[in-house]
Amino acid sequence: MVDLTSTEFYDEILSLALDAVIIFIGAYVLAKILSFVLIRFSNQFGHARIAVRMIVPIINIIIYSTAILLMVRQIVSLGTIELVAFSGLFGAAIGFGLKDVFANIIGGVIIAFEKPFRIGDRITMGEHYGEVAEIGMLDTRIVTPDDNYITIPNYKIITQSVASANAGFTEMMVVIDIYIDHSADLDRAITIFKEAVVTSRHVYISDRCFYTILTENQLHSVRLRARAYVWDLRDEFECMAEISRRTKRAFQQEGILPPRYYVPGEMPEAS
Repeated sequence: MVDLTSTEFYDEILSLALDAVIIFIGAYVLAKILSFVLIRFSNQFGHARIAVRMIVPIINIIIYSTAILLMVRQIVSLGTIELVAFSGLFGAAIGFGLKDVFANIIGGVIIAFEKPFRIGDRITMGEHYGEVAEIGMLDTRIVTPDDNYITIPNYKIITQSVASANAGFTEMMVVIDIYIDHSADLDRAITIFKEAVVTSRHVYISDRCFYTILTENQLHSVRLRARAYVWDLRDEFECMAEISRRTKRAFQQEGILPPRYYVPGEMPEAS
């Protein structure tokens, strides 16, 4: 009689574990399919694509929450002995490694509702910079400028600072540095640089998105720094390259020299 009761007990726990695996595999597959469809579909919305893509992590939370509720429903149906045994196994699983999983899930929920960044944003987290390609329940994936995929655990949103270059907008600030010699015509260089910025097909200028040209004297050069907003963040690097090319080409035509190294005490006065 004891052996039969023990067998039934283990069958009940095994059945519960099998149901859990099936439920979570189904939830994972459904979340992946819906995420793929929404991200592909969002490209048709132009500048509204980032808002559309932020539906993805919310849908993921709904899907996985439903899976958890189904699991809870299965657990509630257990008897007292089975429930105590399952709780012990569950606690042991958390102690042996699932604590990181739960930390990542909490981080995913924070990202979905607090929105420190969105899918499509350009972010810097730790030493990594790139475009957010996917926000999952456990991790966030970004694509770097070198086209590398970086997977970042979601719990790092709690332990690390995150900088978003566009904060959910499709416009974002770009910074372009040009260096000239101390003897160069600074006023003419600023005029050329400004023309290259305001006439760029990528630059967007409005009351909120304005541009500035800054100068700074350095040891061997004068740095010209332009801050402007690119119309579509996907054109960030093309915008920077275009403005740099046009500016340097104009500098060559105007005889504005690049910086050269000076011996201390021989630095000329800026014109």
